[in-house]
Amino acid sequence: MAKVQSWEVTDDFWSRVEPLVPAASERVSDKEYVRKAGGGRKPKPARTVFEAIVYVLRTGCQWKALPRERFGSASAVHKRFLHWEKAGFFQAVWQAGLAEYDAMEGIAWRWQSIDGAMMKAPLAQEQVGANPTDRGKKWKQATSAGRRAWRPVVVRRDRGKPT
Repeated sequence: MAKVQSWEVTDDFWSRVEPLVPAASERVSDKEYVRKAGGGRKPKPARTVFEAIVYVLRTGCQWKALPRERFGSASAVHKRFLHWEKAGFFQAVWQAGLAEYDAMEGIAWRWQSIDGAMMKAPLAQEQVGANPTDRGKKWKQATSAGRRAWRPVVVRRDRGKPT
């Protein structure tokens, strides 16, 4: 059996996702378009676009870093991603996956735990102390004995008036 990459969409997975893919957007009849209907390149197949989106999610790459020879134009893929997101496609995929998992394994809906602590501890500075990366900074050091403190030569220069 050949190894499947983490971003490749298997036939089994695609058969479950395909019915949820939103239909292509139709032309608005009262809008005037520059190109005639059917002009330009044909859109990429929905499976290729979905694979590209999964590729971005699994690898963490930027949209513009998508392999062009495999997925085509990154901006076209991103445009379809935004269209699908607006149509609620990804929420439908998540809900379908959650329902399937609930049917297979069962989710203990009565006992769930959420941790929402996303802030710094209020007493962290007193417990930890000063940042160790600030130890060698010039503003923290005292002036040497017998030397005057550093000051800029010109404190303030007003360029509008001659000196």
